Amino acid sequence: MSAAEGMAAAIRFILPRFHRCVVASVCMLLTLVLAGCNEKAQSQAAAPPPSVTVAQPVKRTVTDWDEFTGRFEAIQEVQVRARVGGFVTSVEFKDGDMVRAGDLLYVIDPRPFEAVATQADGQLADARAKTELAKRELERGLTLVKTSAVSEQVVDQRREALEAAHAAETIAEGALKAAQLNVEFTHVVAPITGRVSRHFVSVGNLVQGSDNGGSTLLTTIVSMDPMYIYFDVDEATYLKNSKLWFEGRRPSSRDTPNPVQVALTGEAKPSHVGHMDFIDNRLDVSTGTLRSRAIIPNHDLSILPGQFGRVRLIGSSPYEALLLPDVAIATDQSRKIVFVVKDDNTVEARAVELGPLDQGLRVIRTGLKPEDRVIIDGLQRARVGAKVSPRNVEISGSKS
Repeated sequence: MSAAEGMAAAIRFILPRFHRCVVASVCMLLTLVLAGCNEKAQSQAAAPPPSVTVAQPVKRTVTDWDEFTGRFEAIQEVQVRARVGGFVTSVEFKDGDMVRAGDLLYVIDPRPFEAVATQADGQLADARAKTELAKRELERGLTLVKTSAVSEQVVDQRREALEAAHAAETIAEGALKAAQLNVEFTHVVAPITGRVSRHFVSVGNLVQGSDNGGSTLLTTIVSMDPMYIYFDVDEATYLKNSKLWFEGRRPSSRDTPNPVQVALTGEAKPSHVGHMDFIDNRLDVSTGTLRSRAIIPNHDLSILPGQFGRVRLIGSSPYEALLLPDVAIATDQSRKIVFVVKDDNTVEARAVELGPLDQGLRVIRTGLKPEDRVIIDGLQRARVGAKVSPRNVEISGSKS
């Protein structure tokens, strides 16, 4: 046998065995792949539905509130000015103290005015003596005219002298009262109860007194309890409240002291409660707002004029509402939605209309029923139409 014939015989012997090995390897690989897919499908089929926390919305009586930014102002504010001129001899208050009406604040040297009052008192005594003399002269004349000892002309002259004496006495009395008032004005007292500012004039300074506004400013006093808070209501809110009033669903603040709540700067919740006191008679044409005012008690004197506050004004009559925490509310483009778990534990998206916050919960105006189970935790695991494993809880803060 030649070499070529031997090689050909070897190839015919090896080739069938090689084909059988390749076929066996391919079958084994396919078996492994199919087994892996089957295990994966079984694993996916066995995965439980995701766990979520659900709760029914809270149902309670609420009242809507409109919010505005306001500024506190004192109900009374007085500029204490000198009513008589002179040198200041004493400052009787501590800067920033609380003072009561009638408390002594300043003393202006009273001696020149006391001297004028003494002089006026003497002039009054002289006028009264002249009046008494004129009265006696007239009585004597009336007696003598009966016997024709004096003429009627003399009697008339004495009657005129008495009237002149009465007039002089009245003038003297007025001069004495003015002098006494000047003496009184040298003791400058607080006209109202409130907190006094610093003293603008020190001892030894000369002050000018006047009743026409040109007198020296000594200090200022502002009342502290209660306080005004002024705020501007926008036109839309005014129209809404007017509509509610016409429908009988909200009293008007013009004739009813509607309640207001005020939160100071840095406060999360209102800390002061008051009532409406005034609404202006027209809207500001430049801002389209209506100036309004409320009275706020300030018993602890913690509020100062000029402070800002967040004002909450009653915006509706009480009504029954459903409420949810804000964490249960999602946004889908331009609408607000919540995820509700149906009876078969599948998830459904509901579009809702939101209202204001009330004691930390959000009012849901439309879109929910009291018996709905709303997902409040696990929103990221919920898919619309898919099943979930709900865990029921009660929403905290449900008690009013």
